Amino acid sequence: MISPARAAAFDILLRVARGAWASELLRNLDLDERDARLASELVYGVLRRQAQLDYRVGKPRLDLEVRLALRLGAYQILYLDRIPKHAAVSESVELVKRAKKKSAAGLVNAVLRRLEPGDHDWPDPATRYSLPEWLWVRWVAQYGEQTAAQMAEASLRPPEVFVRAPGAAPGLEPTEVPGCYRALSLPQPYRQQDIGSQWVVTLLEIKPGVRLLDLCAAPGNKTATALELGAEVFACDLHLHRLRDFLAACPRVVLDATRPLPFRQKFDRILVDAPCSGTGTLARNPEIKWRLRPEDLMDLQRRQVAILRQAREALAPGGRLVYSTCSLEREENEEVVALAGGLAETFQRLPGVHAGDGFFAAVIRSS
Repeated sequence: MISPARAAAFDILLRVARGAWASELLRNLDLDERDARLASELVYGVLRRQAQLDYRVGKPRLDLEVRLALRLGAYQILYLDRIPKHAAVSESVELVKRAKKKSAAGLVNAVLRRLEPGDHDWPDPATRYSLPEWLWVRWVAQYGEQTAAQMAEASLRPPEVFVRAPGAAPGLEPTEVPGCYRALSLPQPYRQQDIGSQWVVTLLEIKPGVRLLDLCAAPGNKTATALELGAEVFACDLHLHRLRDFLAACPRVVLDATRPLPFRQKFDRILVDAPCSGTGTLARNPEIKWRLRPEDLMDLQRRQVAILRQAREALAPGGRLVYSTCSLEREENEEVVALAGGLAETFQRLPGVHAGDGFFAAVIRSS
């Protein structure tokens, strides 16, 4: 008998390996609260610590379903004290049988039974921090080994929860960003939004009545914050369905921001929260580190430069444009700003160094 949580976690990991996003699948789970929490813990834990788990299991050439069952079992044995080892082993065996890989049942049983929790000597930093080797090397080169280690450690931990709230309330701790609170208990009746995301909006210096063009608005959290601050917002995205319903209070425009924009008037404020690799959000979206390739960064850069150039054309004299990403990579940040031309003041938040996800922002002022 396989528990609903483990069955759901296995199925989600299988779909994630084929291109789906864990957060979307977990959001739509039809499980009771306890099983949903365990399924979420298993999915994110396996994805965050995938390199560690594969090293401890030590079986590289296996069918996907067998690898996933081993990772699930190994994560429970090595990192979850409250789950009996026999349950982790037996249900992982049942998962491979359920996946029609019965011939691997004995192997899964034998491998998991020999695993024991505790400190371990890792063969290299990339395995220790469960990162692709190329990403660890570039972080060390860009930020130094100590900061790279802090960033990598942060990617192994569940992210803190921050909310947007009108004022202090039980279970909320104020932060340095106005209106942003750390949620000390859950659930909370407020919109969840990472502190870094809220911080980006403060760089726009919004005043009531200013016209704001939000060029890459989906899903809409930054847009909603700007509306709260009194901006007159035009929310744009390539796909209408990605703009959440709570943005119905402002004009929603479907457009390709890499092409000339369809606006006659200029805007006082422009936000370009550009599509990016998301390497600042690995704690929240751990599948990114196993999908991203170095060559992807240049493809993203070309699109980001095109968007920023179009945005600058729409900025009114005396206006303020903020270019931001949740990436930690220079190709998507400083290099984009330089290629798009003009002077900018740049800022960065690093996971493990600052609270919340990693963000880059550049403030560009028109003369």
